[in-house]
Amino acid sequence: MFKIIKYVLKDLFRAHWLYVYCGFFGVLCLGLMFLTTDLSKAVLNLMNVLLLLTPLMGIVFGMIYFFNAREYSALFLSMPLRRHYLFWGQYLGVSMALSACILIGMGLPLFLFVITNTAAIGSFLLLAGLGILLSFIFTAWALLLSLILENRVKGFGYGILLWLFFALIYDAVLLLVFLSFSDYPLQGFALGATLLNPIDLARILLLMTLDIQALMGYTGAVFKQFFGQPMGVMIAFGMLFFWIGIPLLWSHKRLNRKDF
Repeated sequence: MFKIIKYVLKDLFRAHWLYVYCGFFGVLCLGLMFLTTDLSKAVLNLMNVLLLLTPLMGIVFGMIYFFNAREYSALFLSMPLRRHYLFWGQYLGVSMALSACILIGMGLPLFLFVITNTAAIGSFLLLAGLGILLSFIFTAWALLLSLILENRVKGFGYGILLWLFFALIYDAVLLLVFLSFSDYPLQGFALGATLLNPIDLARILLLMTLDIQALMGYTGAVFKQFFGQPMGVMIAFGMLFFWIGIPLLWSHKRLNRKDF
């Protein structure tokens, strides 16, 4: 499995777009740090980009790689190699490559900035960690879609639709529900609905860290009460890992039955 991970990483870092992805985060971080002296504003602006871009890259690049690696997978499986070694090797290789881009792209600007502002390290490390978790989540969904669907065009269509659902459509539907039933107490419903969307969950965890729950409207007090407690934070991170586990378990089951 580790040999497969090593091969996947070596193969992926031959692609120039990975360096563009890494450089984009580096330039964005440096620009925000030098343009504003308010740390909260810099983190919020970076959060808005990262929480949309990392899921999209996980879906798109994951599907590109997994669809292109089908012949490679069939060749490996013709050898006396267990399927779960190939499964974990490819998934971890792609996820680690995307995570490395986030760590390197944000790490160098963070190091330069922390020299003069040590208060920044907690927020930026949490932001990078949440971006990595989202990369693992949506790479897992990309792997699942590539195993379920044979047609690449249909696979990319479903992948983009999945990203749009979690990034935009889900919040629009919730907003419509809140406006339609504004006369009823919906704080508990809002809390439960947040746990069902990994992007919203990552956003709220970061907002809680910055202590600006007023940006979340009338449900901010409920979120503060729940996510401000250690148990709430543990449940939130547990749900993020749950979002990784569900597509991976489904993918592993699908892989064991798939005929290459």
